Amino acid sequence: MATTTEQRTRAAAGKKAAATRKRNAARRSQAAKQAAATRAEAERNYVEALAIQAERAVLIPVGAALIARDSVVETAKGFQTRTGVERELKRFERRGNTARNRALREFKRTRTRVERELRQRRTQATRVVRRNRRQVEQQVKRTRRDVERNANNLQTNAEKLVDRVQEQVTTLA
Repeated sequence: MATTTEQRTRAAAGKKAAATRKRNAARRSQAAKQAAATRAEAERNYVEALAIQAERAVLIPVGAALIARDSVVETAKGFQTRTGVERELKRFERRGNTARNRALREFKRTRTRVERELRQRRTQATRVVRRNRRQVEQQVKRTRRDVERNANNLQTNAEKLVDRVQEQVTTLA
């Protein structure tokens, strides 16, 4: 009996192992399918990105050319008739006149500002020169007074010295 129970246990274990192997194989197969799908999606996205870039490389110059064409057509519209040409020429003249007037006004403003600054600097320089001249003249007057005072003192001291020497000479003689 032991052999049959053992055989049954082995058979059951074998079935379990087979089921586990089957489940694992199914999981591996599912994972492989998922990985393949992911790779295919990535490749498709890469190809789509390349296609979009190529399309942009073509569309940008085409769009720029169309915009330039529209500008030329719009500009040429005003020159289809004589009145249209005259109207456009008057418009250009007005625009030129406006630009000239604006430039003249700016020039006058700049000139006025420069002249004002020049006057202010000249006035300031004149004030500084006057102040410095006044200070120098005052210093010269003070120095002259001091020199005259010292000269007078020196002369007075010299006269006193001469008088004293004469007194001493007379007393000796």
